[in-house]
Amino acid sequence: MARDLREFINLVEQRGQLRRIKALVAPELEIAEISNRMLQCGGPALLFENVKGSPHPIAVNLLGTLERTCWSMDMEHPEELETLGKKLGMLQQPKPPKKISQAIEFGKVLFDVVKAKPQRDLLPACHQVVLKGDDVDLTQIPMIQPYPQDGGKVVTLGLVITKDCETGIPNVGVYRLQLQSKNTMTVQWLSVRGGARHLRKAAENGKKLEIAIAIGVHPLIIMAAATPIPVDLSEWLFAGLYGGSGVHLAKCKTIDLEVPAASEFVLEGTITPGEVATDGPFGDHMGYYGPVNDAAPLVRFQCVTHRKDPIYLTTFSGRPPKEEAMIAIALNRIYTPILRQQVSEIVDFFLPMEALSYKAAVISIKKAYPGQARRAAMAFWTALPQFTYTKFVIVVDHDINIRDPRQVIWALTSKVDPTRDVFILPDNPFDSLDFANEKLGLGGRMGIDATTKIPPETDHQWGDELKSDPDVAAMVERRWSEYGLGDLDMGEADPNLFGYDIR
Repeated sequence: MARDLREFINLVEQRGQLRRIKALVAPELEIAEISNRMLQCGGPALLFENVKGSPHPIAVNLLGTLERTCWSMDMEHPEELETLGKKLGMLQQPKPPKKISQAIEFGKVLFDVVKAKPQRDLLPACHQVVLKGDDVDLTQIPMIQPYPQDGGKVVTLGLVITKDCETGIPNVGVYRLQLQSKNTMTVQWLSVRGGARHLRKAAENGKKLEIAIAIGVHPLIIMAAATPIPVDLSEWLFAGLYGGSGVHLAKCKTIDLEVPAASEFVLEGTITPGEVATDGPFGDHMGYYGPVNDAAPLVRFQCVTHRKDPIYLTTFSGRPPKEEAMIAIALNRIYTPILRQQVSEIVDFFLPMEALSYKAAVISIKKAYPGQARRAAMAFWTALPQFTYTKFVIVVDHDINIRDPRQVIWALTSKVDPTRDVFILPDNPFDSLDFANEKLGLGGRMGIDATTKIPPETDHQWGDELKSDPDVAAMVERRWSEYGLGDLDMGEADPNLFGYDIR
C-alpha cells in the first residue's frame, strides 16, 4: 500500500472538501480556533500553507466528518464499515466453518491476510532528509497549541511505535506528546496501553525503550492504530486489511524499529526507564484541562528524518464534535460485528458522540428471558478493552432505533423503574481524566434496563404498545402524494434535529 498523506489530501481536494489557507496564521491558538469552527459546522478539511515561524504547511480536520473518515478507508458509506468488522471478527475469534459457504468466506479472509502483509522499502520517502545529533531541532516542526492554558505545544496524530523487548512484537498507538526542548518530549499514555507495557518490560530487563514517532501518514493507518486489537496481532497487518494491500515500511536510521515509508516526519529516540518530566495541563477529550503529570516518560530524540517539503498533520482534543469523535463513530461501526460475535444477544450498539464516544453506550437486544438486559450490560463491559471506561450502559428492545434519541428517551421513561431497573457497580478502574469520579482512576458504572419487563421482573401484565393499523398505514403510504404531501417526509425522525448531523 504505497498510499500516503498527500494522496489523501489530493482526494479530499478533488471532491471539493479541502480549503487551502494562504493567509499568515499562528500555530499557537489561531489554527485550532479556525479548525474548531469548521468542525462545529461539518466544514471542509484545511491546509494552512503560511504558518508563522515555519516553512512547513499544516493539515488539520482531514477526518472531521464521517464521510471523509470513510474515504480514508476506501469506502463511500458507513454501512461498509460493518463488512470490514465481520472480517476482523473472523480473525480475532476464528471458528471452524460448518458450511462450505463459511469455509469459502474464511478462505477469502485468509487470502486478504496474505495480501495485507507489510512490504519493505529500501529507499523510502521518509529518508529524503536525515538530521542527527546536534542538527535535531524539534522546534522546527510546526506543532500547535490548541488552548490558552495548555502546558506547551503538542504532537497529537503521530504514530507512537515501540516494541516488546522479549517477543519483538511492535505496538502502534496514537498518544499525545508534549514538546520539552529541542530534542526531548514527554509522552502521555495510559498504563494499560501497549507503549506503557513495553516501557515496564524494558525497565524489568534493564534496557532503554526504543521509540519512533511517525507523523503525517495516510489516515487509514491512523484508523488501524486506533483499533483495539489483541496484543499479539500487528497494527501494520490490520492497516493492510483495511486498505487491501500491505503497508510499505522502512527501517529507522538509528533504532531497530520500522515506520511507514511515506511518513512526512519520523522522530527516532529512546526512553530511559525512570527518567520523567512534567507534562500538561492540556485540553482533553472530556472537555476540560487534564491534570498535570509530574511523572510523564521523557523521550530523548537523536534523529529526525522527513520528506522534502513535509506536511505536518495534526488535530486536537476537546468537547465533541472533534476529529477523534468522527474516528470513534467509524470504529463503532467496525466494532459492531465483533461485539455481536462476542455477545450473541446484542443486536446493535451505539456510542453517542455527545457522550464522548465511549462514556455511554446504548445497546439493543432481542429479549428472551428475565435478567437478560443486565447480563448483556455486564458482557458489554468486558467485551473490548476500551469499554472498561464506559460509565453508562442503556439496554433497550431490538425494535428501538438506538440512534434516534427520541426513541431511546421514550424507552427510558416508559420502561424503567429506577428502583428495579438501575444497577450500579462501584470501584471500577477509570481513566484519570474523568473528574466526575470521587477518586481519580476509580469510579462507578451504571446499567439501565430499558427493555419491556417480563415475569418475574414484573408481576403485572405490560400494556400493548400503540401501533398503527398496518393496512391503513400501507394505504396512507400509497396515497401520500395524492394528499398533496409528496414534498414532505412521512413522519420519519430527522436525526439532524437532535445534533446528529455528522455529514
